[in-house]
Amino acid sequence: MHIHLIAVAGTGMGALAGLLAELGHDVSGSDVAFDPPIGPALAEWGVRCLTGFDPAHLDPAPDLVVVGNVCKRDNPEAVAAFERGLRVTHIAGALAEFALGRTSPLVVAGTHGKTTTTALAAWLLDTTGREPGFFVGGIPKNFGKGFQPVKSTKIPLPMGAGPARKPPFVIEGDEYDTAFFEKTAKFLHYQAEVVILTSIEHDHIDIYPTREAYEAVFREFIAGVPERGLIVANCADETVVRLVNEAARAEVAWYALADEPTHGQAPHWLAAPAQTDPTSSNFDLFVGGVMAGRYVLSALGRHNLKNAVGAIAAVCQGYGVRLTELAAGLPRFEGVKRRQELIGEPGGVYVYDDFAHHPTAVRETLAALRQHHPRARLVAVFEPRSATACRRLHQEAYATSFDAADEVWLAPLGRSGLPPEERLDVSRLVTELAGRGRAAHEAASIDAIVEALRESAGPGDVIAVLSNGAFGGIHGKLLGALEKKAEP
Repeated sequence: MHIHLIAVAGTGMGALAGLLAELGHDVSGSDVAFDPPIGPALAEWGVRCLTGFDPAHLDPAPDLVVVGNVCKRDNPEAVAAFERGLRVTHIAGALAEFALGRTSPLVVAGTHGKTTTTALAAWLLDTTGREPGFFVGGIPKNFGKGFQPVKSTKIPLPMGAGPARKPPFVIEGDEYDTAFFEKTAKFLHYQAEVVILTSIEHDHIDIYPTREAYEAVFREFIAGVPERGLIVANCADETVVRLVNEAARAEVAWYALADEPTHGQAPHWLAAPAQTDPTSSNFDLFVGGVMAGRYVLSALGRHNLKNAVGAIAAVCQGYGVRLTELAAGLPRFEGVKRRQELIGEPGGVYVYDDFAHHPTAVRETLAALRQHHPRARLVAVFEPRSATACRRLHQEAYATSFDAADEVWLAPLGRSGLPPEERLDVSRLVTELAGRGRAAHEAASIDAIVEALRESAGPGDVIAVLSNGAFGGIHGKLLGALEKKAEP
């Protein structure tokens, strides 16, 4: 089948193109540019890349057109596809049609931790011989790509494997909408049989203007898990507990860390942090109140430990993996690119890249880096870029999110055109951060941040670059400036 993808060079659409090509389809894709890392990867995966959006890219007519959710109604190729009566779908529809059939989908949903938890669950299933398929909105370092079709549709799962009776397919369940022509949440299309629900905190304000609207789509998702299914839910999140208790028909397995409030629920899966060194986290795992052993996780931070407990619970209770099988694979999980990723050490300065943009993610990421570098000078460089981060929705929350840092640089808002009363007040945030003892700066430009850090950074310092976008190429600029400074 010839499948054409419009706006193919994003992380998700690129991974879909690679998955479809690996499944044996003839895949083409168009976009305005094919920059690294996705552009070269598409060519490597055998996807024909067409520059620009041109109706001529639909000649001869493909069997299916997949429209990316970044496309607007006036995209020339999308307009032509509809006018010509071609079969059209979106990324979620394509995944449901080509990847999820004859599988038992494990859908990881929630405001935070989806990408890492998805990658870890896929890794645990893979290293224990379950041969899962997966699709994740990032690049898991253990796999080198964000997708994998199921290796066999005939893998017999053991009796007592929970609700799953078919090969597992692990998928990141995004609550963002699918496309301009169908404004439904992606995760509603994924036929979830097993679910990990990490957290629910108002986000994507451009799609869900109120907290009630955001919670409503999660309530619908929870209610859609069949009675024979399984929901692995974080009972330390009060909103998760409330919505699961209101809507769930499936069996629920609660999980938490030992020192957290659990809002009236008894966690069946409980992790107690043990001794921690700068490169790994040890924890004692309790299942049904019984000590089940001590485990090692290479990823740092309480949020990653929580992600691990959810993933362990889902693969064991949902797919019949025995705890004894996990000991070898868990310490070898390398994480996901752009999640606390060390991208360079020029002149002895540690430069990390992280996708954090919500205040909770910023706080947890910086806390993890502080754990890893307890005595270092920690500098946070933050771009308020997402539709939520650019707005005042979390103005107060951001003031406390940088407490683990010594110094904070705030870049200009990554979006323009917002009414003044809706925009995040960066100047006010600088004042509030200074009041909490942080050395805070409002930068006029990315180049100004690079120059300031080139002057001030020294051996042993840690710089955390936080953005859910390309951040104007700051990563390469900063590494280049620090490398040049370190030259003899």
